[in-house]
Amino acid sequence: MNWVAVVPVKGTPEAKSRLGDLPDRGGLADAFALDTVAALLESPLIREVFVVTADGALATRLAGLGAVIVPELRRDPTDPLNAAIRQGVDAARAARPECGIAVLTGDLPALTASDVQAALGLAAEHPLSMVADEEGTGTTALLALGGVPFSPRFGVGSRAAHQAAGHVPLGLPPTASIRRDVDTVDNLAEALHHGVGVHTSALVASASGAPGLPAGPQR
Repeated sequence: MNWVAVVPVKGTPEAKSRLGDLPDRGGLADAFALDTVAALLESPLIREVFVVTADGALATRLAGLGAVIVPELRRDPTDPLNAAIRQGVDAARAARPECGIAVLTGDLPALTASDVQAALGLAAEHPLSMVADEEGTGTTALLALGGVPFSPRFGVGSRAAHQAAGHVPLGLPPTASIRRDVDTVDNLAEALHHGVGVHTSALVASASGAPGLPAGPQR
């Protein structure tokens, strides 16, 4: 079966605050999103990638990769992430009602098309499914077959919330790139060790030697 992906992207200077004092946190967050979307677009099972963002400059770069941009309306200031996801899902289902929906976080710079394919292959066996993060408490991908309703519950403890709502955790190894989101400096160092996409790689290379920026081989 075919899928469409939905990726919410914050696109603000406050993005990735848990990266602490690393230089150009906003630039890193943008690079993570660009590499996430690029990997999704490389997957033969993904028909389109819908990105929800209020950042016009980043939207232009993502559209240049081939993403469909959904301008974020920011309807719910109390829960903007899940509101943005719902907006993206509505747009994706209006455009591709026959396709499954895969919601992915925009902070997967090590994501590979092969791991996307593996996750989608497993997800095709369940009406609702999910991919837990490497720690096992969060969610990096939330999936639903075409026409199956669901409600995103991203945030603290999202794995338990999504599982309670009927999403089956997919049997992917903890080291799979689709489980390796980047929230902290340690997460970034691990992603760099395993290899990241060209946008994150280029930004890290340009800032080589900056205080606090981890070093490591890039994909």
